[in-house]
Amino acid sequence: MGLSKGEETRLGALPTLAWLVPGIVVLCALTLLLAGDPGREWLRFDRAGIAAGEVWRLLTGHLVHLGVSHTLLNLAGLILVWFLVGRAYAWQQWLWVMAGSIAAIDLGLWFGAPSLEWYVGLSGLLHGMLAAGIVAGLAGRSAETLLLAVVVAGKLAWEQFAGPLPGSETTSGGAVIVDAHLYGVIGGTLVALVLIRVRRGAPI
Repeated sequence: MGLSKGEETRLGALPTLAWLVPGIVVLCALTLLLAGDPGREWLRFDRAGIAAGEVWRLLTGHLVHLGVSHTLLNLAGLILVWFLVGRAYAWQQWLWVMAGSIAAIDLGLWFGAPSLEWYVGLSGLLHGMLAAGIVAGLAGRSAETLLLAVVVAGKLAWEQFAGPLPGSETTSGGAVIVDAHLYGVIGGTLVALVLIRVRRGAPI
């Protein structure tokens, strides 16, 4: 038994093309996982490498992980985020959200955490995407989104004042850079505000 296209739209089902963005991210992350430790060291956000001109690290650092458990944890998070807010924007707009989130994380870590030598992982970007989806939901006066916003704000507050959530470092297999989550939220939120204004036809 299936649903008609109209029924899928009314139920808020994600169209097939909407899975293009997370699909590409999953494919990249799993492919880079096969590169092992040498690949991770060559692709991670590395302060010395970036300073030496290895600018690709500003992007690839968000796609490589500490290991299998870290990769699978973040990819599961990506799928969850997509189910929660994936319908908030067209896939092309999600690319802008992702670019803005990554830029904010890179700038934040570079200037705001000068002692940080290297960073890997998708979690900062996931926070940016979730924040962008929340902005769209709040703009549409969604009560469910308000609850989600409270949960995310509470998580960020905990991380900034008490450190990583209990068990998160054990699960991921290394230190959790909580500032990346905050910077991701800032970047995702800023891009979302611009997209919402464009959607409403307001001047930027």
